[in-house]
Amino acid sequence: MMNVGENCARNGVTDCPESRNEENFQSIELLDSSRLLTATETIAITLTPSPLWMGQSRLNKARFFNRPREHSCRSMAVEDQKELRLFLTENDDDDEECVAGDISVLPDACLACIFQFLGSGDRKQCSLVCRRWLEIEGQSRYRLALNAQSELVTAVPSLFSRFDSVTKLSLKCDRRSVSIGDEGLVLISLRCQNLTRLKLRSCRQLTDSGMASFAKNCKGLKRLSCGSCSFGAKGMNAVVDNCSSLEELSVKRLRRISDGVATEPIGPGLAALSLKFICLKDLYNAQCFGPLIMGSKNLRTLKLLRCSGDWDRLLELVTDHVNGLVEVHLERLQISDVGLAALSHCQNLEILHILKTPDCSNSGLISVAENCKLLRKLHIDGWKTNRINDEGLIGVSKYCPNLQELVLIGINSTCVSLELLATNCQKLERLALCGSETVGDAEISCIAEKCTTLKKLCIKSCPVSDHGMEALAGGCPNLVKVKVKKCRGVTGDGAGWLRASRESLAVNLDITEVESQDAASDGVQDENPTASDQIEGANNASSSSTTRSKSFKARLGLIVGRNLVSCTFRKWSSFSGGSWCH
Repeated sequence: MMNVGENCARNGVTDCPESRNEENFQSIELLDSSRLLTATETIAITLTPSPLWMGQSRLNKARFFNRPREHSCRSMAVEDQKELRLFLTENDDDDEECVAGDISVLPDACLACIFQFLGSGDRKQCSLVCRRWLEIEGQSRYRLALNAQSELVTAVPSLFSRFDSVTKLSLKCDRRSVSIGDEGLVLISLRCQNLTRLKLRSCRQLTDSGMASFAKNCKGLKRLSCGSCSFGAKGMNAVVDNCSSLEELSVKRLRRISDGVATEPIGPGLAALSLKFICLKDLYNAQCFGPLIMGSKNLRTLKLLRCSGDWDRLLELVTDHVNGLVEVHLERLQISDVGLAALSHCQNLEILHILKTPDCSNSGLISVAENCKLLRKLHIDGWKTNRINDEGLIGVSKYCPNLQELVLIGINSTCVSLELLATNCQKLERLALCGSETVGDAEISCIAEKCTTLKKLCIKSCPVSDHGMEALAGGCPNLVKVKVKKCRGVTGDGAGWLRASRESLAVNLDITEVESQDAASDGVQDENPTASDQIEGANNASSSSTTRSKSFKARLGLIVGRNLVSCTFRKWSSFSGGSWCH
């Protein structure tokens, strides 16, 4: 008889990383579609009564064991879920009477609910217990991530006969492999007509015809994300014309949308009535999405990243038709103050990213700040063009009192603007200053004194020294986390003194690059040396082997301690799930 491990290996299933952040949904990934078979063996496993079943109320046991089995386990009523939780958690004083309940009489809906509380690996183990559990586990999975190679088409019928409740599907193909084609996508759409989310990655054999057939079969689609695919404007138009419930659209490197005046316009279509999120990334002629963007009256989030072409005129047209934008991301676009002035018409704007747009200046930023008074998060990457400086930041401090998060990259700000930001923006909690030539100890002292509500601070590649760290030790009473990276003037001693002065403060100091250069100049290069290690290594270069051994042990202890701190606070540099200090 085949054991559980051998059966798992034969089926070729594994966990899907994309499902780890999804609650109540599980996923599997098809590694070798040609070997994925429906388990036919019944594996004999002796089930012993769990402690949860011992000493329970007989009334609750009878209520569950006497219920008829229902083989349709697609959903479970709320009252059934409450009853199950009560059954599993209720204690009884009569613990001496152990009731050996037969788990096989549990209704299918109860088993499906229990499976949803298990991890993906445990669920796969449960599916190998017997045919009934295999069926229930398959019917209660709602998310699948498949290796979308061309061989997948032969496994589609059996695969989706077992997993017939899938609403979220991810198809990703390796760049060196032949991807699934139109035939496979059409078969999937016929089996998964309740699909609400679809993610396509590197499916280069898909064409406009296949996308059109898919869109007609899956009209309830709500989210579509496609990247490095080969269909073009006709396929995209088929989606927006048929999927009237589409809420989110993400398009990246769509090969058939070429640069040229002959490109077919996309939209608006039926999807324009429901679209709330549009992200266009790495496209040569993304302006063809203009009709779709302008027609999406309920659009809340617009992200335009690394798309070629002049965007000033299109943004003017968009803001004339769409006035409910709440979040806008602009990165490496040909956009000037004209485009920013157009964005200033969006009075509900709360989140704005202006990254590496060299034609934007202080006047455009002031125009946005003056009209978008609800702005909460502002990220600016000036690309060291010095077109946005104190003047623009003073405008932000004057008109945006609700500002909570400010990220400045390549912006030469001084105490003049930082003091006004701290004084007028009383809700400022997160501040990042990166790549500035003017942010020194005086500016850090100003922040420490004035920013009383600040909770998180990131300083990167700025001329700050240990004196700035000393100022932080006595200021910013609500500060909980500080990250200092690539600031040559800050040493381990300054960071250590800051930690000692404020024990509750999480300090993440990265001085590896500076120390590596110093160590290399001495002919020695450690993987993660500390500042004290450099001094010790330089002074004791000619010491005896015993002294070197002691020095190495001391360095090893410091390295381990430093790495532990770095690992502990590695994740704090992300605000609301996005990286804010690179």
